[in-house]
Amino acid sequence: MNMQNLMAQAQKMQRDIQKKKDEIDKTIFTGKSEMVEVQMNGKKEMISIQFLNKDINSDDLEILEDMVVIACKEATQKIDKEIEEKLGSIGSGLGGLF
Repeated sequence: MNMQNLMAQAQKMQRDIQKKKDEIDKTIFTGKSEMVEVQMNGKKEMISIQFLNKDINSDDLEILEDMVVIACKEATQKIDKEIEEKLGSIGSGLGGLF
């Protein structure tokens, strides 16, 4: 295999990876706990937060804060899973690039 073919294959792989990454970035992932639902994009940026129980009093604030953390972690785990499924060992082999 000559160098030009190797470079062409590498460029194609790079385009394919970028296309999959762009697709993941545009996808909305939802994380949910008992009281909170969050939506994040594939860049792990929070898009929205919704409190599912509208009758929250000040005593529940600490619990609510914990529920937000749980929901965000769930959404982040879904994003990581999607990256792993779509990019497989290529994504993890890039040292956290994605």
